[in-house]
Amino acid sequence: MLKSLFNPRHFITGLLLSLACIASVANAEQKQQVGNFDIHYMALSSTFITPEIAKTYGIERSGYNGLVNITVLNTNLDGNPAVAVEISGIANNLIDARITLDFKEIREGDAIYYIAEVPFRDDQEVNFDIAIKYANQLNTSLKFKQKFYVE
Repeated sequence: MLKSLFNPRHFITGLLLSLACIASVANAEQKQQVGNFDIHYMALSSTFITPEIAKTYGIERSGYNGLVNITVLNTNLDGNPAVAVEISGIANNLIDARITLDFKEIREGDAIYYIAEVPFRDDQEVNFDIAIKYANQLNTSLKFKQKFYVE
């Protein structure tokens, strides 16, 4: 009976929010405010998600594969709703090996977020440069670093 109530599509939202809370406690909040928009972001190993979720979203679950998660909230509207954005990005490591990020848009109810996979090797720091646009209201670049660890 419980299994029939479990929906992996809704579970990922809760999982990502939980991981964001854990990450925010460990690394301070990962958010950039630009005008009326809050851009929330995190990067983590794909092993943090369950095999079922990985299969649902076509994500390779591996100790050498990371995930980047981005969501943009409009703080100018009641309830700070998520907005659909144009998003693209590049990840590069310290030896400047560049990877174009292929973001997938995921919508669950009112939630909208973008996930991209990024391969990494032994204990590697990855630099992210992500372009985010929303109509003529937002045109910004998000830059951050994340160290990934092989499990």
